[in-house]
Amino acid sequence: MKKVRCNFCGSDRYEERKIEYLYSHKGKHLLVFDTPVEICLNCGMVYYDGAVLKDIERRFFAIQNKIEKPEHYIKMPAEVYVYHG
Repeated sequence: MKKVRCNFCGSDRYEERKIEYLYSHKGKHLLVFDTPVEICLNCGMVYYDGAVLKDIERRFFAIQNKIEKPEHYIKMPAEVYVYHG
């Protein structure tokens, strides 16, 4: 990824990491491990490469359309928050 200034704080200090990315669309989810990102060392803003996000989206729809298979399935607990204020 190209080094640029943070759009949030203006810092030019970044660190490359791999994180978990949760793609969600219409109540369906794809959890992607080892997603490459750059993180601003000053404020923590996370930057994704556009090509990486497009590939995740492509994979999500390929799995939904049964063109590809995920590595495995996991169960995720769900909770609905109701405000009683």
